[in-house]
Amino acid sequence: MSPTLLYIIIGYALLIAVVYFVQERFIFKPEKLQQDFQYKYDAPFRELFFDVEPGVRINGLHFMVEQPLGLILYFHGNSRSIKGWAKYAKDFFRYKYDVVLVDYRGFGKSTGKRTEKDMLNDMQFVYRTLAGQYSEQHLIVYGRSLGSGFAAKVASDNKPRYLILDAPYFSFKKVVERFLPILPLRLLLRFQLRTDIWITEVLCHTYIIHGTKDWLIPISNSEKLQALNPKRITLIRIKGGGHNNLPMFNEYHNIIRDILQA
Repeated sequence: MSPTLLYIIIGYALLIAVVYFVQERFIFKPEKLQQDFQYKYDAPFRELFFDVEPGVRINGLHFMVEQPLGLILYFHGNSRSIKGWAKYAKDFFRYKYDVVLVDYRGFGKSTGKRTEKDMLNDMQFVYRTLAGQYSEQHLIVYGRSLGSGFAAKVASDNKPRYLILDAPYFSFKKVVERFLPILPLRLLLRFQLRTDIWITEVLCHTYIIHGTKDWLIPISNSEKLQALNPKRITLIRIKGGGHNNLPMFNEYHNIIRDILQA
């Protein structure tokens, strides 16, 4: 074996080891908050804590309106915390819906070690808790980017009124493969989030909103998702929209209004 080939093999093995053991640092970009951090917003809200199991506490924010028509459960993207994501609550509560946003393990004030199974169980625990307070007929699950996988899984295991996916991925593995095509990700990736499987088990109508110029998660992901069940999945394309700027488009807000007022 030539020295060059040996170096290539060693380098490849090291890359595999790095991806396997530190992948969370590449996938998740959490903002951590002190437990005594005080949220401040202009709209009425209360802080929530979901005690899933010993040592695991999921933090949330509940924005409230008088005589709500229902509840939006919002699963955010892979960065920051609900402290920053809460600004999007107004896109929903102005249509007379309560809004609950929650942080995943290790985000904000939420605690617990991250695994895909445990994070999915956390979100199911949150949903079932809220379903004890709101009729599922008036409960809408919303997933943004990374949160689209959690939203699809929750919707597949329950019976919400609608599922709304904002810039979703076909499967998380497919997203990572775009950047690391030479690695055996099926074996390495501990977070695969199979939206493509879960969405076929969703019984309610699903609305997918995606920008046509999303370079991080191309709109082809949503087109493939819609093709899995075109009668139950409506895809709305935001012309010129990117991955992080859909709320800047009037069309986005018109879509949300039409869905919530249907």
